[in-house]
Amino acid sequence: MGSRHMSVTWLDVPEGVEQELHSHEEAEQVYIVVRGKGRMTVAGDTQAIAPGDLILVPPATDHSIANDGDAALSCASVQSPAVSAEEVFGRQAAPVAGEYEEDGEY
Repeated sequence: MGSRHMSVTWLDVPEGVEQELHSHEEAEQVYIVVRGKGRMTVAGDTQAIAPGDLILVPPATDHSIANDGDAALSCASVQSPAVSAEEVFGRQAAPVAGEYEEDGEY
């Protein structure tokens, strides 16, 4: 989107997938659940999530998202200040996600 101060990502979490616990030292993050069900852990507190839920993750706070439902879990995620593809997707998926950044479609 060309913003210098925030990044917006779409996150599709397949059934049975759980993100590793991680944090963004400088960025606060908001997840908006659009489709599916799962659970979100923020600062050691785990809650069920469903469409319409909004989850705030303060800077430097451990968090993860998991899909323990029976369909895809989809969320929009907004971080400010902007974070790299490696921070959002992890080191293994960052090379693929980085392709979107280069094309201006990230």
